[in-house]
Amino acid sequence: MRNNAVDILRRAAEKYRATAPLAAEADMLPYRGGARWMESPFDGNSWWTGGFWPGLMWQLWKATGDDWFKGEALRAEDLLTAEFRTFNKLNHDVGFMYLLSCGAHFKLLGDEQARTDALHAASLLMGRFNPAGYIRAWNEPERVGYAIIDCLMNLSLLFWASDMTGDPRFSHVARAHADTTLKAFVRADGSVCHIVEFDPQTGAMVREHGGQGYAEGTAWSRGQAWALHGFALAYENTGDERYLTASRRVAAFFMDHIRPDGLTDCDFLQPASPERIDSIAGACAASGLIELNRITGEDIYLAAAGKLLDGLIDHCCDFSKDTFGLLQKCTASYHDDAAGVHTNIVYGDYFFIEALAKLVGTDPMLWRR
Repeated sequence: MRNNAVDILRRAAEKYRATAPLAAEADMLPYRGGARWMESPFDGNSWWTGGFWPGLMWQLWKATGDDWFKGEALRAEDLLTAEFRTFNKLNHDVGFMYLLSCGAHFKLLGDEQARTDALHAASLLMGRFNPAGYIRAWNEPERVGYAIIDCLMNLSLLFWASDMTGDPRFSHVARAHADTTLKAFVRADGSVCHIVEFDPQTGAMVREHGGQGYAEGTAWSRGQAWALHGFALAYENTGDERYLTASRRVAAFFMDHIRPDGLTDCDFLQPASPERIDSIAGACAASGLIELNRITGEDIYLAAAGKLLDGLIDHCCDFSKDTFGLLQKCTASYHDDAAGVHTNIVYGDYFFIEALAKLVGTDPMLWRR
């Protein structure tokens, strides 16, 4: 990595210390930045990205020791736990929402109510398991058979819950879903699909859906990042070599498609025009590749992570305190679904900060037991 990770992390923390208080004043969970902090475009505080804000605050607290960040993480957690009462808006992404908020709170401060709330979320996630072999992604009746690649990251909440309680049911569900993902989502070339529809009665694969990528059969880059990072975490939680092999295969495909400038196309098989970059994919993949380097000791992964981080720093970072959010050129979906194209999106900032924290040694390892 050409840029100095310590200096970049310091500058990022300074920007957030100057701008995050405006989110606290508005008592909101930011989804994206720009001229102001903006809330999620759908479902209020039940929107799946809500946990990344407190997760980001915990990362910055560990990096700086500034207790303001800790207080902000706790404020955000209160907003998220209130969403348990909505229930019908929550889905498989309770892993993203509550592992990085309640789970982090318990891990870092030992708070028992936070532990209970994280276990509540784990029970909700386990309750979405269809014994035909997969965790159901969303709630709409017409999507009862849908599972998505993102859920690999959510499985960490289930592994954590088994460790906390001594009850193997959580980890059994996590492994069953990981095995289904291995069989149905990962292609021979190491690319992955975003959405697979299963027959909810038999578990048979019905078809693939293009989802947030360019089209059916292409390679949505953030899906690749979820897979390489998620399978690495599944390996760390189980010791199952099949998951490590899958992570390495997906990582190889991802590394082969990093642009010369270090940036990441939204879909690795998208047309040349219009340009669609997704900084979130690059940041998440960088963190996952650093994890693979830690597991394997192979420098190829650290070098690729450095290339991605340098690309983000050189071309996408806005350190100005006059704007909100850090990473630019974040794209939620290739075909704009109102969640943002070429803008700042907070969970891109989360993974960027997490990757830097791994390099400088302050990462609290929120995904791992």
